[in-house]
Amino acid sequence: MDRTAVVLFSTALVVVFALLVAAAAGLLARLDGATFPAALTRGAVAFATVLTLASALAGALAQFLQ
Repeated sequence: MDRTAVVLFSTALVVVFALLVAAAAGLLARLDGATFPAALTRGAVAFATVLTLASALAGALAQFLQ
């Protein structure tokens, strides 16, 4: 498989996983009694956290793959 295809597939997989985590965090916050804007904020923070963690992990692994 081409390297570009692997990068695009991995990026799409990380974004989908981040969306799932954000939805779960927002739902759990809402079930806990948070207002809608607060639950949306918690979901957005979870989304950003997953993307940040994935980019840090990719940067660390890139050193070993070259």
